[in-house]
Amino acid sequence: MARPNLAFRTRGLTKTYGTGEAAVRALRGVDLDIPQGEFVVLLGPSGSGKSTLLNIIGGLDRASEGEAWFGDQNLSELSDAALTRYRRDHVGFVFQFYNLMPSLTARENVELVTEIAPDPMDAEEALAMVGLRERADHFPAQLSGGEQQRVAIARAVAKKPTVLFCDEPTGALDSTTGRAVLKVLRDVNERLGATVMIVTHAAATAGMADRVIDFADGDVREVTENKKKLSPDEIEW
Repeated sequence: MARPNLAFRTRGLTKTYGTGEAAVRALRGVDLDIPQGEFVVLLGPSGSGKSTLLNIIGGLDRASEGEAWFGDQNLSELSDAALTRYRRDHVGFVFQFYNLMPSLTARENVELVTEIAPDPMDAEEALAMVGLRERADHFPAQLSGGEQQRVAIARAVAKKPTVLFCDEPTGALDSTTGRAVLKVLRDVNERLGATVMIVTHAAATAGMADRVIDFADGDVREVTENKKKLSPDEIEW
């Protein structure tokens, strides 16, 4: 059983796509401990296994071998229905592309989540948290890229997730907008106490993390902890 202060624990986590000579090993026996409430950055080149790890511990995919634990829950043993409940009750996702419904306002996009979450915050409160209360009635086409990403974050945090997974959340943004999004993610971590895990190519982002995990060739190359964290405004783009 995982220790109570761990959000995630993986042991021998392996993911293989395909069979025979065409098989691709995306994860090669990953052992990892992620404490609750940390701001974690996963670094590494494309194809190194970062997103695959996020998908497995986020309940979107299953490992080929090994175990992944969320607290004292073994995700590897959950049924599909139980994994769906895990995602609904505990997990928020933010991706590089915003995946907003174009025919819905910012508020209505957030309400898509609040209608199914067990104990959500009000959509207006979630939008206020990302600085967009005044834009609640605007449609995605009326918002900038950074504003759309902040709506996507508001939608993810409105369910009050235990963990927030972000896959290249600043990948499509300029430096000023990217820093604004990172500030929102830091605020989610500090105000909600959510464990935040960010997959990124932007090595400078590591400066604001509690823990930095370097991936290479489907495995963890190095884990470092920052004694002194930078603010988003100090991040070099």
